[in-house]
Amino acid sequence: MNFIEVETKEHKKEFNDFAARLYKHNPYWIRPLNKDIEIVFDETQNPLFKQTGGEKGEIKAQAIRWLLQNNTGKTIGRIAAFINPKTVLQDNEQPTGGAGFFECINDEKVAFALFDKAKKWLSERGMEAMDAPINFGERNQWWGVLIDGFDKPPNYQMGYHFEYYKDFFEKWGFQEYFQQFTYGREMYDVSERLEKIANRVMTKEGYSFSHINKATIDKHAEDFREVYNASWGNHAGVAKLTVEDSKALLKQMKPILEEDLVWFAYFEGKAIGFYVMLPELNQLFKHLNGKFGILQKLQFLWHKMQKKNKKVFGVIFGVAPEFQRKGVELGMVMAYQKERRSKPNYQYDYIEFNWIGDFNTNMVKLCESLEAEKVKRHATYRYLFDRTKPFERMKEIK
Repeated sequence: MNFIEVETKEHKKEFNDFAARLYKHNPYWIRPLNKDIEIVFDETQNPLFKQTGGEKGEIKAQAIRWLLQNNTGKTIGRIAAFINPKTVLQDNEQPTGGAGFFECINDEKVAFALFDKAKKWLSERGMEAMDAPINFGERNQWWGVLIDGFDKPPNYQMGYHFEYYKDFFEKWGFQEYFQQFTYGREMYDVSERLEKIANRVMTKEGYSFSHINKATIDKHAEDFREVYNASWGNHAGVAKLTVEDSKALLKQMKPILEEDLVWFAYFEGKAIGFYVMLPELNQLFKHLNGKFGILQKLQFLWHKMQKKNKKVFGVIFGVAPEFQRKGVELGMVMAYQKERRSKPNYQYDYIEFNWIGDFNTNMVKLCESLEAEKVKRHATYRYLFDRTKPFERMKEIK
């Protein structure tokens, strides 16, 4: 077997094409856009490359990826490894790097060679643990390996994998750090009981709810940043967003944002919660075979205009800690429901709530209170290089 570092245009094409060949006969896999994966590794487009970490800024962002080929030159696997300076020292136990974009034929030796390669690279750069499979960026993309829900297509920028991947990770020595649930439900109205709870906060003095306005997106970016950092930024392995981060994130979403799918909650004019939904773009991108040139953009617009996509996905919820368990989450859901009721022949009738960590008990309870069902499960694994160290799962958020 022979490792090839991905550097040339041809290597990059093979990195993406290999996955397409691997899943060619799988009816559920949807090919990601090549550009979305390439952005992750592009120093001019991924702002993480400009970040540093450590007290003196000595930790630099680094990323590398490899193809693994057999003796006849046929690609049999791929993997990436990276050091995220924003999160590497957030875990006090050990500096932790990451590996991701793992794809592999059904061969344990090949999988183990890929894991060994990533471990060696990270170890040489001072890392003491490795999380996988993860993204070189935020958690809402390419995070976790699918372990349940193989009969459901993946949402945009979420992974779909073969069932045998789970065994490869665990046999090599990875241990489950946490699971991420995807909940789904028909977009019928919430129950009378939940509507009463939502109405209590919606009619309470000082509270207001409104959807995003693209004309004032910079203000919404700052609202998003404040709530995100308060509700998520103190969790292990989650980096706080900078002003530039939040603006870049919403700018990236802007072409596909539909204003009535992104909601904010305010108390006395200050943002205290957000509820971000997006049209489930994979239902459109599945027609494009990974490309997004001029022709594909026209195809995308044509499919979008047909309004055949009936599915949205909830990207992320966030409520400032001091306003949690007060009905704010339900208030945003109810505000959206009222907006939806006002529109005849509304396009969307099904929603999936993406990326609900098993450690986030409040969000798990919220999804279940909305009568949503678990339709997919992903697992994020951790491997400690010092095998004598005790392993701990992600700490539960209460």
